[in-house]
Amino acid sequence: MAERLRFLPAGSECILVELEDLETTLTLLDGLLASRPEGVTDIVPAARTVMIRFDPFATTRKRVAAAVGQIDLSMRRVRQGDTFEIPVKYDGEDLADVAEYLGWTVEEVIRRHTEATFTVAFTGFAPGFAYMTCDDPGFDVPRRKSPRVRIPAGSVALAGRFGGIYPSDSPGGWQLLGTTPLRMWDTTRERAALLAPGDRVRFHEVTDNSTLSRVQRPPPQEQAAPRSGGLFVTRADRPALYQDLGRPGRADQGVSEAGALDRRALREANLCVGNAPEAAAVEITFGGFAVKTDRAVTVAVSGARGPLTIRTAAGRQIDAPFGHPFALDPGDELAIGPPSEGMRSYVALRGGFAVAPVLGSASTDTLAKIGPEPIVAGQVLPGANLPTGAVDPGRPKLQPLPRASDTVTLDVVLGPRADWFTPEGINTLLAQDWQVTAESSRIGMRLAGVVPLERSVAAELPSEGTATGSIQVPHSGQPVVFLADHPLTGGYPVIGVIASYHLDLAGQIPIGARIRFKQVAVVDPQTEETDR
Repeated sequence: MAERLRFLPAGSECILVELEDLETTLTLLDGLLASRPEGVTDIVPAARTVMIRFDPFATTRKRVAAAVGQIDLSMRRVRQGDTFEIPVKYDGEDLADVAEYLGWTVEEVIRRHTEATFTVAFTGFAPGFAYMTCDDPGFDVPRRKSPRVRIPAGSVALAGRFGGIYPSDSPGGWQLLGTTPLRMWDTTRERAALLAPGDRVRFHEVTDNSTLSRVQRPPPQEQAAPRSGGLFVTRADRPALYQDLGRPGRADQGVSEAGALDRRALREANLCVGNAPEAAAVEITFGGFAVKTDRAVTVAVSGARGPLTIRTAAGRQIDAPFGHPFALDPGDELAIGPPSEGMRSYVALRGGFAVAPVLGSASTDTLAKIGPEPIVAGQVLPGANLPTGAVDPGRPKLQPLPRASDTVTLDVVLGPRADWFTPEGINTLLAQDWQVTAESSRIGMRLAGVVPLERSVAAELPSEGTATGSIQVPHSGQPVVFLADHPLTGGYPVIGVIASYHLDLAGQIPIGARIRFKQVAVVDPQTEETDR
């Protein structure tokens, strides 16, 4: 049988391959995993698509597409797994709405949900999130018109023809049926994800909290004994985070790259003090952070620029240089005030911070809840005393960062779903200013515009991979720009993707600022198709 592939642009470093059905998609995934094309760094499967991320210095979009075209999609593989019984308290906020949409009673929704067998097709969105197909064809419900900012961990949900369980508190647009106490993702287990492709799930109803409380939970993760001495956090108006360059190449585990939102600033802070560019630093949002040292250290602060002062043990207050290394003596306190430009500052310590990596990185992923706990007042940040190079006081002058009163231009590559929007919608994206709202986070910037984006396709989009910088558009027409901690997959169309060279800038745009999108590549609306 001939197979039809569509190759859709997904930014400057990704390509989205669209196929005809889930079975063919999983066949392509198996082929890519068995023989990964040169230069491919990550693969994200979804309902009818596979998103392929590649290194543009090692390969090209054309070569990746050619390698995909050589994979035999007629060879189907039977996937097998374990069977899990999942307890659910059917108390979801959307249970009555789902029943009304399907024309059933609430009792019938619960009965049919517990009688059905769900099978894990693939994982994505966040670590431990399993997309499950259902053998009851009646379960087919649209996502919410506007996603919730926070869905509690353990929420049992439906979207389209898929079922899923949220592994952590996160935003999302699925319809909520109930909750389970079982943990979908736990790095203390031998297999962190409870469910894997091929596993089968049967849900059963529990009606009281005492039943839920008896379900066995994994033992709490042991914390390493704190080291004595280092930088003592005397002030943290908002929790700070350890960040490095993240966890690339782990999409097959449902783990996104995450890492510092402004990678250039992270590298600059490290280079100032002689660290490796990828060493972990402390990411501080909107200032309001201070540390006191009990020993002589060398530090540097880069990124968002604000008041930077040292209060010595003798009580003197002096200004510290921004974007350059400087020394702190025992008893000195370094304070970082609210920035006048930018949003996130990075503090690097010569010799690095002693922080245990999780899945190969010391970064904290706020969506997936992976990595070190947020840094709060009263905490000690010990040094690692790693080998270092020379301190570099001659770093180049830092470029200005956006202020809340600015309008910032971001280059955007249209696609992969630009054809889901009317010409007026595309024009609105590019001609209208978009304001960054207070609901923004490391996961994404929520934008607000006077005129919402107009769609030409009203259908539900099956979940598909999303690249960092994706401009996803829910039914409200008000876009969200995905940042470092974004979900690996999403179910709203992506109208365009921020050019990779503007991602650092995007991570520094403060709340209240305005964004103007500029198209930098013309995408043929007749996307490339290949018959197999």
